[in-house]
Amino acid sequence: MRKLLLFFAICFLYTSSSSAQEPFDKKLVLKQMMLANDYFMQKWPEVGKTIVTNKERPSNIWTRGVYYEGLMALYEIYPKETYYNYAYDWSEFHKWGFRNGSANRNADDYCAAQTYIDLYNLEPDSKKLKSTRATMNMLLNTPQLDDWSWIDAIQMGMPVFAKMGVLEKDNRYFEKMYQMYMYSRDKHGDHGLYNPKDGLWWRDADFDPPYKEPNGEDCYWSRGNGWVIAALAKVLTIIPENAPHREQYVKDLKAMSEALVKVQRADGFWNVSLHDPTNFGEKETSGTALFVYGMAYGVNSGILKKETYLPVIQKAWNAMIKESLHENGFLGFLQSTGKEPKDGQPLSYDKIPDFEDYGLGCFLLAGSEIYKMK
Repeated sequence: MRKLLLFFAICFLYTSSSSAQEPFDKKLVLKQMMLANDYFMQKWPEVGKTIVTNKERPSNIWTRGVYYEGLMALYEIYPKETYYNYAYDWSEFHKWGFRNGSANRNADDYCAAQTYIDLYNLEPDSKKLKSTRATMNMLLNTPQLDDWSWIDAIQMGMPVFAKMGVLEKDNRYFEKMYQMYMYSRDKHGDHGLYNPKDGLWWRDADFDPPYKEPNGEDCYWSRGNGWVIAALAKVLTIIPENAPHREQYVKDLKAMSEALVKVQRADGFWNVSLHDPTNFGEKETSGTALFVYGMAYGVNSGILKKETYLPVIQKAWNAMIKESLHENGFLGFLQSTGKEPKDGQPLSYDKIPDFEDYGLGCFLLAGSEIYKMK
């Protein structure tokens, strides 16, 4: 009995000292994630309710797909049945399908498949992946590589390939994913959408040189770059360690992280325009959250040095909690939909963006990775 008590005492001391060294209060992080998510679920109790802004859209568009991606990340660390049901009911309402059907090359539309696959993995049922398999087989077996002509699409579509490759145990998905990613990286526009000199991405061919910001710098949109680093992090969490081309994704995540550290604001956020603080250069939450997610994954996986990136992550997360997260869970300083720094302006603490869902998804992704930090 005494040996057993001594064992428990040692375990208590070990866990106490370990928790004291943890960079974040995990209970508090989870509480903050739940606060933001509960606000949204209470505001949108009907999963199939259409989204009305300048026009009416179904609730399985990319903005909601990104939200559910974040919700599933929250469910992974805190498997509350309410979260599962909310995602399952949404999928059921849309018959596990896409906005414009299965013969669909638009990554914005098949973004929803990320959640469909997650739910299938929890409880396999062929109906859940009927549309996903049809769409992905079409993409896999047709020669086009240029679908992702805007960098947001990398995040919408790339993880679906990764998940299907693992699920089907089929490296063809990994190969096609790599080919499409590299086409966006090196061939779209004049010389690709990635600038290795700056370690950042132009949103699409409209913004590569000679396009310039007013201060003469290249235009690097915060959330656009956030989509890419989030896609790299997400794919690296999914594919096996020996998956082909993994080193390319690691290399690009490291290069982006190095570039982003240099332009973090003093308050912890990142500007909407990363290289021109005078052109809509105010703080912005969705891009900041995506950068936190990518870097936190990098630290957790050993890709990024903890001593360099942990202070950056802490500063950014604390800034979002202090200056973006309201007491009721609403997130401020979220840029509305668009494709460049000027869209959806001006931003403020109280301004409601045209869609509230994708920014929350980004925030939940960031929080879920922070929760895993040791």
